[in-house]
Amino acid sequence: QLVLEESGGGLVQAGGSLRLSCAASGRIFSTYHMVWFRQPPGREREFVAAMRWSDGGTSYADFVKGRFTISRDNAKNSADLQMISLKPEDTAVYYCAVGSYRGRGYVPADYRYWGPGTQVTVSS
Repeated sequence: QLVLEESGGGLVQAGGSLRLSCAASGRIFSTYHMVWFRQPPGREREFVAAMRWSDGGTSYADFVKGRFTISRDNAKNSADLQMISLKPEDTAVYYCAVGSYRGRGYVPADYRYWGPGTQVTVSS
């Protein structure tokens, strides 16, 4: 059983930065990916960034490239999402998820383990 918990959300002005963290209790198998999704108000959950746990390879949605960075701390069994140059359209609940990548893109339904989410609000 894997339990995930996000932290680090909050209110920030446009252009500001936040660092989200996803702490995992339990083993993250090397075949897993850790993925950040977000769900803006009134919209569906969407892919943000992912890390392949076996070798640290990363993937990003186009709309966050150059602004968001996913990293991990093996000692803490956690992964962070550093967000800079935040925009109002980044406002969303951010979730981390862990599971096996199925080769069809990062689809929320493919991920078994989820955190409860953390709210990020970017004011203009």
